[in-house]
Amino acid sequence: MSATKLKGLVLSGGKGTRLRPITHTAAKQLVPVANKPILFFVLENLAHAGVTDVGIVIAPETGGEIRAAVGEGERFGISVTYIEQDAPRGLAHAVLTAEEFLGDSPFVMYLGDNLLRDGIVELVDQFRSEGPDALILLTQVPDPENYGVAELDGDRVARLVEKPSEPRTDLALVGVYMFTHPVFDAARAIEPSARGELEITDAIQRLIDTGLSVDPHVVRGWWKDTGQVQDMLDANQLILDDLDTRIEGELIDSRAEGRVAIDPGVVLERSTVRGPAIIGRGSRITDAYIAPYTAVGEDVTIQRAELEHSIVLEGSSIRDLEGRIEASLIGRNVRLSRTPSLPRAYRFVVGDNAEIAIL
Repeated sequence: MSATKLKGLVLSGGKGTRLRPITHTAAKQLVPVANKPILFFVLENLAHAGVTDVGIVIAPETGGEIRAAVGEGERFGISVTYIEQDAPRGLAHAVLTAEEFLGDSPFVMYLGDNLLRDGIVELVDQFRSEGPDALILLTQVPDPENYGVAELDGDRVARLVEKPSEPRTDLALVGVYMFTHPVFDAARAIEPSARGELEITDAIQRLIDTGLSVDPHVVRGWWKDTGQVQDMLDANQLILDDLDTRIEGELIDSRAEGRVAIDPGVVLERSTVRGPAIIGRGSRITDAYIAPYTAVGEDVTIQRAELEHSIVLEGSSIRDLEGRIEASLIGRNVRLSRTPSLPRAYRFVVGDNAEIAIL
C-alpha cells in the first residue's frame, strides 16, 4: 500500500448538542483546548502520519466556520477538500457522501472532535504494512456499556456491539478508523438504526460477516471524545500536562510558576499564574490568580478574580469575583462581574441548556 495513495476523511459535521450553549454559535470541532481548536490537533495528526489529501465532511449550519478556520489546509501541510453532508445521518452515511472524493483509495476516517495523545502514526504504519480490509482503534474503558465494544478472536475483530448492556470486553471503539474500498458496499447494505442513522459499527460488522479482515489496534496513550464539557476540561488538562514553558508577554510585579505559556502581547500585573497553564495573545491579567490547568484565550481580561481547571474563550472578561472559578468552560465574549453596590443580587443572561452552579 503506497504512502501517497492513502487519503484522510475528517468528520466535522453534527450539531454539538452536548456542548451547548457554546455550540449554539460555534462548531464543536473549533472549541479550543489549550488554546487550539480540537480540529487542528486532528489535522496535525494526519499530516504527521503522511496523510496530506484530506476531505472534511461539514454540515450546512457550521460548514462556513470550518472553511474559514481551516482554509485550504496549507498551514497544516495538507490539501483540503470540503464535502457537505446535508443532515447528520450517521458515520456510515458520511462515508458514502465522501465516496466520490475517496475513490478507490484506502483512507483513514477521523472524527473531528476526538483527541489522541500519541497521534496515528503507528496506526497508519500497521495498516500499510499488514494490509487488512479495515483497521479500527480500540481502547480499554471502565464503562464499556456506553460505547461501541469490540470482541476479538485472536488478532482479528470478531464482533462489534453498540452500547451492550452486558459487555463481554472493555475494548471501546475510538473515533479513528482505517478502511479500504469494500466499506462502501458495506455501508450501502446496512439499514438505518433505531435512531435513523447508518451506523459505522453496522458497516464494520458487515465487513466481518462477509469474510473480510478487520484488525484491531489498541491505543496505549490517552484518548478523549470531547463531546461534553467535562471531556473538554479533561482534554485541556491532558494537553497542558505536556506544555513547554515560554514567557513572551510582559510581567509587572507578577510571577509565572511551573510550566506556563504566555503569548506575545499578554500583560500580567500583580498576578500569579501557576502552571500548567496558558495565556493567549493580547490578554490582560490584573490582581488575579490563574491556577493549574487553566487555558485563557486571546484578548481576555481578568481582574480581581481566580480561576482553576477552566477554559476561557477569546474576548471574555471576568472581574471582581470573590470566589474562585473552577471546572468551568466560559464561551466567547462573555462578561462576568460583580458590582459593589447593595443590595447584592445575581443577574444572568444565559443561553439554552447552560449549567450554572453557585457553591
